[in-house]
Amino acid sequence: MNGIADTGFLVAFGNRNDQHHAWAVQIAYEVSEPLLTCEAVLAETAFHLGDSRLVLDFVRTGLITPSFVLAEHLSRIAELARRYQDRRPDLADLCLVRMSELHPKHSVITTDLADFRVYRRSRREAIPLIYPPARS
Repeated sequence: MNGIADTGFLVAFGNRNDQHHAWAVQIAYEVSEPLLTCEAVLAETAFHLGDSRLVLDFVRTGLITPSFVLAEHLSRIAELARRYQDRRPDLADLCLVRMSELHPKHSVITTDLADFRVYRRSRREAIPLIYPPARS
């Protein structure tokens, strides 16, 4: 499986008490190459888990690989920030939208459906998503 990892997925994977932990573990088993992500997602994940070492282990063991240089995409990130200003997007989400444009065959693996169902890549195209099943 190819994918782009969002914070919610990584937090669920790293926290056994997270409501989506079992789903995240199953997704991790399906990963055939490191999931792409950005440093903003890594920072958010470390904050939410309260453990930078665990996030570094995700990178070291090959679950994820940082593959985005913000400085190379500033104008597009700024454009996305203006476009979605009413949603008050965080930097990680903006970077993931841009990464989805750069890697169109990769789905974003997220628990944040409220935002990622609204965001569009290349201005009009829905971003393919992998997300946990709805709870009944």
